[in-house]
Amino acid sequence: MAPSIRLSPATRSLFDEPLAIAVQGLGPRQPVTLRTSLRDETGQLFQASARYQAGDDGELDLARCPALPGGSFSGLEPMGLLWALQPQKPFWRLVKRDVQSPFLLQLEAFEGHGEPPGRLLARAQHERAFLRDGVRRIPVREGRIRATLFLPPGNGPFPGVIDLYGTGGGLPEYRACLLANYGFAVLALAYYGYEDLPKEMKEFHLEYFEEAVNYMLQHTQVKGPGIGLLGISKGGDLCTSMASFLKGITATALINSSVANVGAVLRYKDIIIPPLGFHLKRIKVSKSGIADIFDALNNPLEGPDQQSFIPLEKAECRFLFIVGQDDRNWKSEFFAVEGSKRLQAHGKEKPKIVCYPGAGHYIEPPFFPMCAASMHLLVGKPVEWGGEPKAHCEAQIDAWQQIQAFFRKHLTGKPSGTSSKL
Repeated sequence: MAPSIRLSPATRSLFDEPLAIAVQGLGPRQPVTLRTSLRDETGQLFQASARYQAGDDGELDLARCPALPGGSFSGLEPMGLLWALQPQKPFWRLVKRDVQSPFLLQLEAFEGHGEPPGRLLARAQHERAFLRDGVRRIPVREGRIRATLFLPPGNGPFPGVIDLYGTGGGLPEYRACLLANYGFAVLALAYYGYEDLPKEMKEFHLEYFEEAVNYMLQHTQVKGPGIGLLGISKGGDLCTSMASFLKGITATALINSSVANVGAVLRYKDIIIPPLGFHLKRIKVSKSGIADIFDALNNPLEGPDQQSFIPLEKAECRFLFIVGQDDRNWKSEFFAVEGSKRLQAHGKEKPKIVCYPGAGHYIEPPFFPMCAASMHLLVGKPVEWGGEPKAHCEAQIDAWQQIQAFFRKHLTGKPSGTSSKL
């Protein structure tokens, strides 16, 4: 029998779902190298490889066989060939631009453990999709709002969430649509660097975000009385400001967020929150040209910078802080702890803080490969984001469950059916 690669699900799976990989038809204890390849929509190649030895029966099941040293990872890692994918171009981050088309994953099995690999033994292709069948993608251009709404299959109304990304700008949709696959109505909201929105981060008006909140609250497919907010990085501090000043927010989940306003002036009616100060001299640049910006921001507890601290004690919602303890973008754990202290000092409920040792800044949905460093629009050079690939991958899986359970609990009143540690 010729060797073949067996996948489950066989031809297509959602990007955040596990994929079972096995090779059959090998010789007893035959050494093989497995390689995965994926091209993003700009044509950039991501690859990972691992060395294995087949079992006595010629079967190689990644759920039971540990990878040997010498590849992208070692040890028992059934999903290693996905989370260990790395760009062949330095400082390139994997993002999904068009969620309506899947990523195509190529899997190859080669003879031996050589460099370059030996003879090709077997090949398979697999689609990693973003939209579950029946999820509706609706571009939204109402008033000033520039967004995309994802509605789950079936008859609503559904618990509603607004999803915000960070300083990259544009309109990333991939996290919003993956979340909609689990029964949430999710609005991916652009706020700068997209269509007719401001071209750069200078000043944001909370009235724009209020329009988006009201759009969701009035939507017939969105279950009230309140909605959830989900933000990462700069999107997180915007969510904190929305929760603090706007009505109709019930639950706010923040991923490696600041509790001070960062990067741009924030205005709402007659309120102005200045951005947190920073000092370029506190940025360290390595020999390879990568910037470490961890210490660049001022402390929002000191001097005039206290004006940048967002008054989250005004919020009438529950908070969840997701923290990567190896985040090199800024002091996410410090921000979460100070936010918690501030809430409790004003008699508010203690927020849930979930910390992940070894996780970096970009905690994405499951199985996105960790991005250790990439270009930062505001800094103008590549910056390090932190993280250790295996720990980061495990954090992404757990955080995704934590976020869904949090929204289910506070937006539907139902406890989640899944345990937090899978």
